[in-house]
Amino acid sequence: MTVHTSAARVNIALADCSYDILIAPGLLDAPASFDAVPLGASALIVTNATVGPLYAERLAAALASRHARVLRLELPDGEQFKTWETLNKIFDALLSQQADRGTVLYALGGGVVGDMTGFAAACYMRGVPFVQVPTTLLAQVDSSVGGKTGINHPLGKNMIGAFYQPLTVACDLATLKTLPPRQLSAGLAEVIKYGPIADMAFFGWIEQHIDALRACDAHALAHAVRRSCEIKAAVVGQDEREAGLRAILNFGHTFGHAIEAGLGYGAWLHGEAVAAGMVLAAELSRELGLASASLVERLRDLLIRAGLPVQAPVLSAQDNAGRYLELMRVDKKARQGEIRFVLVDDAGHATVHAAPGAAVRAVIERCRAQ
Repeated sequence: MTVHTSAARVNIALADCSYDILIAPGLLDAPASFDAVPLGASALIVTNATVGPLYAERLAAALASRHARVLRLELPDGEQFKTWETLNKIFDALLSQQADRGTVLYALGGGVVGDMTGFAAACYMRGVPFVQVPTTLLAQVDSSVGGKTGINHPLGKNMIGAFYQPLTVACDLATLKTLPPRQLSAGLAEVIKYGPIADMAFFGWIEQHIDALRACDAHALAHAVRRSCEIKAAVVGQDEREAGLRAILNFGHTFGHAIEAGLGYGAWLHGEAVAAGMVLAAELSRELGLASASLVERLRDLLIRAGLPVQAPVLSAQDNAGRYLELMRVDKKARQGEIRFVLVDDAGHATVHAAPGAAVRAVIERCRAQ
């Protein structure tokens, strides 16, 4: 495979650290996928116990001509392991192998591996280069793109981290064939979100092709990954550090992060929590007169067809809405204790607004799982 001629490229245009997202099957096995990476003495592939046995050997072979020493580290698999303790395993590996500032970290896996590897790269010796090699749909269309890195805290998701951009992102579409159906559906939530926030024509395309996407049709997935990355690249290029516009990428995430923290990390996949969160955010948009009932129904129906939950799980038998509000107050978009939400309209535009507590409570109870 000749990466330069056959891979789709989406550029993240940033003032100091622009880079390309490569999208094609076979990138994992092609040394040219990593031409943007400087030659160096050592590299560390960070992966997990699920992905490592499938792909770590192949990635190491592709990197053999670029690095004299290619080390590997397998982390436990799951959102519940996105912690300081797991992060320290990366630092332990780097220090024990006397890794220097030229060592390149490769994040091989889904969003958890990518976020932790990027955060480790940002911190180790105050910054070493890293590369994203995402193997899940969710990571390919969202978490590997844009430089958000971090770990969870028991009180809030992704509350400890840094903005730190990779040298390149290599999205090997062939890795999606090994995804379990539940993981594929979770990734589709992050694909679907791009419609209401930026491109309702793309939303319509997803409606038409959702069955093909769930069946892992190569052409449908290639288009979905590329268009999702194009939208995210355009937003990140204007607002790298989420000073304003970039917050729209968190459509459904304020509610979704509360669901993840309230149920316990790992009970629901991130994309599942975001799916229910998007329905809540769309309902709140309707409650405040921004969106129509028709948009809410289209979104709900599409998420159901994608195999995703659309009802808000119960987080507290005593005061369910109150528990949601308590957890959402530690959301990164909150200001002076005021919770702000990404809201949408029927035209595919998103804005960030505070919302009256009564409206939020009404929506949570209306969408409550029975």
